[in-house]
Amino acid sequence: MSTEQPASQKNEAFVTPTHDEIIQITRNHVAAMEATDDDAAWVIAGMHHIVLYTVGRKSGSEHKIALPFWLDPTGDRVVVASFAGAPQHPAWYLNLADRTANPNIKVRVQHGEYSSNAQILEDDDYASTWAGLTADRAYYNDYQALTERRIPLVRLTEPAP
Repeated sequence: MSTEQPASQKNEAFVTPTHDEIIQITRNHVAAMEATDDDAAWVIAGMHHIVLYTVGRKSGSEHKIALPFWLDPTGDRVVVASFAGAPQHPAWYLNLADRTANPNIKVRVQHGEYSSNAQILEDDDYASTWAGLTADRAYYNDYQALTERRIPLVRLTEPAP
């Protein structure tokens, strides 16, 4: 369970970058997050972030991505594979969904890291989590409206202490 409960999970206003911009912004953001634990790198537009490490399902190479997370009612981090409403799933999600390449996922948080048995949410769990998430971050509904795919939600559980 997370110990970094933000006072509010609603974020500050921001402009959604283009898909090409997302790729470059992510590279720079990951580098900053790996270099420091300062809030300036880890809290962007009022959203706390993690670095997610996956193994490429085709390349076998390590990939890293900075993602904002939302805490579900149990305190677990949930990340959203929205790719700003792109028609295809983001590569990090496709890698994560390949359980052969990624049985456990490494998650770096602001003051540490852990290995997670990431859970792709389905059915009622998905519906209730989506409702809570979009109550705080309504723009995910806008992203969903841009694509025919259902935007996946992934819970990044931490092992019990």
